Amino acid sequence: MSDQSSESLRAPYTIEFGFERTVGPKIGTFLGGLRDARLFGVRTIHGQVLCPALEFDPADAAPTGELVELEPKGVVLQWTWVRSRPADELRDDFAWALIRIDGTTNAMFHAVDVGGNPLTMKTGLPVVARWRPDRVGAITDIVCFEPAGPQ
Repeated sequence: MSDQSSESLRAPYTIEFGFERTVGPKIGTFLGGLRDARLFGVRTIHGQVLCPALEFDPADAAPTGELVELEPKGVVLQWTWVRSRPADELRDDFAWALIRIDGTTNAMFHAVDVGGNPLTMKTGLPVVARWRPDRVGAITDIVCFEPAGPQ
């Protein structure tokens, strides 16, 4: 047993990151688009469109090319059902999902709200973004995705 007192095991700690990260022009446009309820992807040198936008192609590290505005809708590729917790913004149970935004080749990870009904959730479900009214230029400007049209 240690002869240290319980007081010696308690200390206030503050973790700080004394720097700010700047974003490049493509990620900056992506974040600015979110603030304006617009969704941007980026075209790779191979012609693929990625969303979220990246400065470099994850396949070969080549700089990405032109920005592409996208409709804020897509399809669920994979998902898992989770129970809503008090800290979650969505009050009903929901899914975490990989969503392929229409016209892209990769996937975006985000919440999907189907009103708490797990029977509505499925692979291939068409979804649209639900935008936050007070947007700031962050991925959380999309509250979640929800089914597109009648199910």
